[in-house]
Amino acid sequence: MPKTGAQLSQEVVHELAAFDVILSRLATIAPPATLKSSPPPIAPKALGKNASIRRLALRAGVPVLLVIGAAAGMLRYRAAHPKPLVHYETGRVDLGPIAAKVTATGAVSALVTALVGSQVSGRIATLAVDLGSRVKKGQVIATIEPSSLQAGIAQARANFASARAGVETARAHNLLADRNYKRAIELAAAGLASRADLDAADAALGGAIAEGAASRSGVAQALAALDQAKLSLTHGTIISPISGIVISRSVDVGQTVAAALQAPTLFTIAEDLTRMQVDTNVAESDLGKITPGMPTTFTVEAYPQRILAGVVRQVRDNAQTLQNVVTYDAVVDVDNAERLLKPGMPASVTFTYATREAVLRLPNAAARFKPDTSTLAVMSGGTTRRAALNPDERTLWVLRGDTAVAEKVRIGLGDGSNTEILTGPVRAGDRVVVQATLTAAGVERAP
Repeated sequence: MPKTGAQLSQEVVHELAAFDVILSRLATIAPPATLKSSPPPIAPKALGKNASIRRLALRAGVPVLLVIGAAAGMLRYRAAHPKPLVHYETGRVDLGPIAAKVTATGAVSALVTALVGSQVSGRIATLAVDLGSRVKKGQVIATIEPSSLQAGIAQARANFASARAGVETARAHNLLADRNYKRAIELAAAGLASRADLDAADAALGGAIAEGAASRSGVAQALAALDQAKLSLTHGTIISPISGIVISRSVDVGQTVAAALQAPTLFTIAEDLTRMQVDTNVAESDLGKITPGMPTTFTVEAYPQRILAGVVRQVRDNAQTLQNVVTYDAVVDVDNAERLLKPGMPASVTFTYATREAVLRLPNAAARFKPDTSTLAVMSGGTTRRAALNPDERTLWVLRGDTAVAEKVRIGLGDGSNTEILTGPVRAGDRVVVQATLTAAGVERAP
């Protein structure tokens, strides 16, 4: 069973007392004090013998005295400075600012980006712009070879003419059917035509009327097809829908584009690169801390030493799941008057949602520190019970001299490195424990 501190102290006291006795006995063998009166005459041989004995005694006694004195001094030092039981790593409580932040990643993009495509299929005949070209709204930027489109117009015109001829044919059939029906009525009245002949003439007249209506609708359909062919010809001229800068081009002259299912993208045009935005992915747990109008800062890898500023414009409602984390898009407006930012640049964004100036703060490691059971028993003198804490409370181990004392504090904002202390018996300059390790002596004392 390990010895207690009181037992060790008692043994040291007994050892010191024993060494004091030894020192007092050695002192008695020192040479006697010289008398003032002249000593009696001594024979030369006897004098030489006594001097040799004294020198031998001195030579043997001085090292012994030195060793004993050193041992006694060491014991006294150990008694005054016992070995520590716990090795502490500490931080310091100080006064300073706290800025509570949320970090997120995102990408730079233009405020308005237009994807320009082709509504018709064909071969690219000309390209009027290239990457980086400035364009204006309505400007021609490409054309599609028009021969196939013009052939479509010619075919539509022929179909329209055929439909109009069909109307004339239907009109003639209608006139003939009407005359036959009237003749059948007259013959039936004179008893020269049967009822069946009259019904047949009536049905023929109805068919002629329907044929006329169908021919007229065919004309309308042919006219619509002609208009569509003309419109397709105009779509063969690709124009810019906005004023801006061409930031991507997907085709070359002579390349064939197919617009069977969806319009292929030919150009991407950004409206204004002096005003841009950053679309950030904010985690669901941090979403309540982000509000429109909040100032932000961000950095991009192209300019790691530049801290750029922005303002939150909106937090969009559509959720995205990235690596099993639900995120929302917080859109940050950015002034890009220096033209440093390019579309697609990744950005690291910091949202500052609360700040405090000149508050009492402690290192986050001290707020998180919780000694294990053995270390807690040595630090607290034997107890392993931990105090019940509220969510905003922490137990700090504050060094008072060489002893760590547990103090309960209430905390506030944190900035990732430091945490605000709202209340508690802690002052600026106090040393707080961030890590504790039992020494060899502490391991022996641990339960």
